[in-house]
Amino acid sequence: MSGQEITIQGRDGAFMGYLAAPGSGRGPGIVVIQEIFGVNAVMREICDGLAARGFFALAPDLFWRLQPGVQLTDKTDGEWQQAFGLMKRFDPDKGVSDIQSTIDSLRAHPGANGKVGAVGYCLGGLLAYLTAARTDSDASVGYYGVNIQTKLDEAKTIKHPLMLHIAEEDEFVNHAAQDQIVSGLKGNPQVTIHRYPAMNHAFARVGGKHYDKACADLPNTRTATFFRQYLS
Repeated sequence: MSGQEITIQGRDGAFMGYLAAPGSGRGPGIVVIQEIFGVNAVMREICDGLAARGFFALAPDLFWRLQPGVQLTDKTDGEWQQAFGLMKRFDPDKGVSDIQSTIDSLRAHPGANGKVGAVGYCLGGLLAYLTAARTDSDASVGYYGVNIQTKLDEAKTIKHPLMLHIAEEDEFVNHAAQDQIVSGLKGNPQVTIHRYPAMNHAFARVGGKHYDKACADLPNTRTATFFRQYLS
């Protein structure tokens, strides 16, 4: 199954999104929130996989204001440098606005049932948390989100279910930051947190340096069950 690039109308202008549709032509929607590498092959494959499970999966190009159409890999130092450069210039507030526009687009898509969730990785993991706090996403999931501990004051506005997957040996989120996240969110009944011992950042990125299929299968199964529960 393969998707197609579409145009999403945002508050500040139009931008590209990669959309994969279920074979049935009907189902809930999921916004797939990119890592720092753009809407690359990894994000597109995630969309295709979700479509195979019965979802409309749409990955918006959140770097469009900086450089439209970024598709980097994690295989060369040059691409890493470019990715980190884009992340440093990226405005998360604008990104969340674009995610809300993407949610709106999915809700209005022909065949969609009106329920829309979000799943994000790395930078997208932080944005998934902010999506739960600031948008009307019906259910959100973040994988190894970076800097969530700096945004814990927003936890009080989370009104829909949020699941976070934390890698306990994440090189970008130390143990103190992880403990802050767990402590800061433990009082919110909407939030579920899973921690994965011995796992490093991006352990669920297929083909990545830290990819661990056995451990990645567990959060992926939990995520699939979570979305079936809240988006059906």
